[in-house]
Amino acid sequence: MGKLDNRIALVTGSGRGIGRAIATKFATEGASVVVNDLDPGPAKETVEEITAAGGHAVACVGSVTEDGFADRFVNTAIDTFGGLDIIVNNAGFTWDNVVQKMTDEQWDTILDLHLKAPFQILRAAQPYIKANPTDYHRKVVNISSTAGVGGNAGQANYSAAKSGIIGLSKTLAKEWGRYKVNVNAVAYGLINTRLTEASADGNSTIDISGREIKVGVNPQLLAAAERIIPLGRAGRPDEAAGAVFALCLPETDYVSGQCLVCDGGGR
Repeated sequence: MGKLDNRIALVTGSGRGIGRAIATKFATEGASVVVNDLDPGPAKETVEEITAAGGHAVACVGSVTEDGFADRFVNTAIDTFGGLDIIVNNAGFTWDNVVQKMTDEQWDTILDLHLKAPFQILRAAQPYIKANPTDYHRKVVNISSTAGVGGNAGQANYSAAKSGIIGLSKTLAKEWGRYKVNVNAVAYGLINTRLTEASADGNSTIDISGREIKVGVNPQLLAAAERIIPLGRAGRPDEAAGAVFALCLPETDYVSGQCLVCDGGGR
């Protein structure tokens, strides 16, 4: 028996990286998962990986910032699997600049993605959660960052959003305790994903909704960052997923309104 048998989970940004690791971990432990990604291909790959291993998953493709996405996402879980037990707000990317050069578009895009979209998803889920009480605890885990805990130069937008998601988590922990819902956040440090892999020329980009977003880290800067982490390395996506999984277990039913820092001891 899995530790999440008969649970139904929503995981945004689960076509790749940390999100995929979270979705596949949940499915391995018995949960049915609604997989989300901006692009159909990665979402389909995650669903196929889960179903090939005997799990249950369905894709809900699209940007979390699209009008109507939150209701569509929540309803996919209810209509496909008959309920909703776990919500993980994970989707995201960074669009960095120092504050004097940061545009309103950069600010708004990152705040909408990392703070407004999770708020909309949680707001959309509330009526179902309230109307359908359970004898077990439901779980919400919102993904933050050490940039949201301590700030980070060049990331005023991202840091503000990730700090805000901690405040949102603490507030909903107080509002939703009456519904037997634990609401927590996980703040990641350096985790190996396509957004943080070494980029020798510093010009690597990805296309997101028609925008060319710079990704990757200078290898020397990456090596320096890893040296100051007490564990001596960046984290793996499966290790990042482990922090989220821990907060979704019955063993953490009395943990709510907290921010778990997952950074190898570096903060």
